Amino acid sequence: MTNKVLKIGHRGAKGHLAENTLESIKKALDLKVDGIEIDVHRCASGELVVFHDFTLNRVTDGSGEISKHTLNNLKKIKVKGRYQIATLSQVLALIDNKCLLNIELKGQDTAKEACRLITFFVDKKGWDYSNIIVSSFQFDLLDEVYQINKSIPLGVLTNTNLEEAVNFAKQINATSIHPNYTMLTPENVEELRQDFKVIAYTVNNLKPIERMIEYGVSGIISDYPDRI
Repeated sequence: MTNKVLKIGHRGAKGHLAENTLESIKKALDLKVDGIEIDVHRCASGELVVFHDFTLNRVTDGSGEISKHTLNNLKKIKVKGRYQIATLSQVLALIDNKCLLNIELKGQDTAKEACRLITFFVDKKGWDYSNIIVSSFQFDLLDEVYQINKSIPLGVLTNTNLEEAVNFAKQINATSIHPNYTMLTPENVEELRQDFKVIAYTVNNLKPIERMIEYGVSGIISDYPDRI
């Protein structure tokens, strides 16, 4: 298949710099990615912060649930001893429509604020909806985005049931399916691509990257986007 495969940096450029930080996102941009994937949670003061886990413990010097901390508190916490937790607004401003941004809704109550920010950046800051994907494993959050703003492209994440993901994706007019790469075969990629972009995650090693390209996926999410 001759289609260009999108190089998408996972949580910025997670293999090179601390995940989901502005520095990691800048690194991904320096690596000339086609897209960047990030995760968001809603913090106690209402802002969407860019962070993967539900708790702070793994990658910061803080502890407890991220949703229980205000943004003011979170800004005092250090990721990997030196980086600051970013907001979705900061990431949108930094990327500035230069590449695709895949926003994964992780925490509950993230859909409404994500829609508000995306709409603001499209209407006022020069972003294009075509450079946004909102993805999630949580069907209720994607459905909420669909009800609020049908212009926002949606991606359905799955690591268990491809058929269920496809059926739901059709209900919400999703543009892409984001399967764990181990679920993919040449046959199901070909079938999926009749209706959707197929964005495989998280593909880090050279052999699986080559295999995904041979299968004809639309995009690859990787900690090392420079390997694609």
